[in-house]
Amino acid sequence: MRRPTLAAALLLSAAMSATPAAADPVADAVRADMPSLIEIYRDFHANPELSMQETRSAARLATEARRLGFEVTTGVGRTGVVAVLRNGAGPTLLIRADMDGLPVSEQTNLPFASRVRATTREGAETGVMHACGHDTHMTAWIGTARRLAAMRDQWSGTIVMIAQPGEEIGVGAKAMLDDGLFTRFPRPSHAIAFHDSASLPAGTIGYSVGPALANVDSVDIEVRGVGGHGAYPHTTRDPIVLASRIVTSLQTLVSRETNPLDPAVVTVGSFQSGTKHNIISDRANLQITVRSFTPEVRRRLLDGISRIARGEAIAAGVPDDRMPVVTVREAEYTPATVNTDPFTTEMAGLFRQRFGAERVRQVQPVMGGEDFSRYHLADPAIQSLIFWVGGVPEARWREVNGDTSRLPSLHSPFWAPDAEAVISTATEAMVSAALGVLRRS
Repeated sequence: MRRPTLAAALLLSAAMSATPAAADPVADAVRADMPSLIEIYRDFHANPELSMQETRSAARLATEARRLGFEVTTGVGRTGVVAVLRNGAGPTLLIRADMDGLPVSEQTNLPFASRVRATTREGAETGVMHACGHDTHMTAWIGTARRLAAMRDQWSGTIVMIAQPGEEIGVGAKAMLDDGLFTRFPRPSHAIAFHDSASLPAGTIGYSVGPALANVDSVDIEVRGVGGHGAYPHTTRDPIVLASRIVTSLQTLVSRETNPLDPAVVTVGSFQSGTKHNIISDRANLQITVRSFTPEVRRRLLDGISRIARGEAIAAGVPDDRMPVVTVREAEYTPATVNTDPFTTEMAGLFRQRFGAERVRQVQPVMGGEDFSRYHLADPAIQSLIFWVGGVPEARWREVNGDTSRLPSLHSPFWAPDAEAVISTATEAMVSAALGVLRRS
């Protein structure tokens, strides 16, 4: 029998899921699994690990996948996990969860709050917290694996579930690809992931068509002046004054050199110089984050930073051998994440059929970064979607009337999502999406 098109499969899936939630086998199974999943979530939350150090988390995910019958490979891209479930002919679907926590000391006062301390790559001791919700991502990954393994009779194809390290520092996806993700394992035709959201009410799904998250660049500028005594500034070339001019001029890159219809951000996040009141330093250091959606805008901003830094130094009379040194940290670059269409629109329609229109909304792209982008960029034929699942507890949402500026954001030490709503919604959405792609004819 000829395999149905994706659109036909989605209509079939929608028809099957249009019955009341109480009679829906996916929703019922997820609901029954929630006590176990919440226990797992609390364990992940209490035991976060820094980027590229996710050995404990990876081991638990690998153990669960093996128990379900997946072919499991560990140590991919250092600490990544690849779990493959083959179930006849059909598409290959990649499902990703990220594992790493952040160097943040938790202040939620949850009974299972993290008290973990660890050492960063730079050698600093720090508290560690799942302040970006990757604990919910891993737990929903397990919930999704359980459901799909139990529903083999309803789909056909191959599922590649990956647990990715190092998303927070933008290196994990590249590390897994460089370690043969698309050559050692089945190459996906489709890829999906989700991220919990501090900007949506708990259990609400948000999606963007096209650009969803931004290019992210980190830029360092070493401003080199001529130091001296604070009482005799005329004998110096003050790097603090020069760096201040650079900071001010950088604002024109967005306000005067970028089309107002092209989103862009240039933020100076760190300005460091000097040691004492009466000493003019010989250097200042700036750290800048640069955000954009297109390669053209990205290149214009990066070139503009170098031009402005040199131009201001020339205007200040800095000698040629003391020109500013501008370094773009290419190893930390995260490319923009783009949700492909019509796949994204089709998945959104499936979600609306399952959850109702009031729980699924199209949202604006954000200037945050996500290295999930690299899977589609490695093979543009892959249909790709990352969506949001709201985590703001209902009572808190009502309290601020939806004004999330008054609530903890992702990366905040106070971020405590409604984990049950996030995990149950994400698991049900992932399973539904997988069935939409892989539905057996």
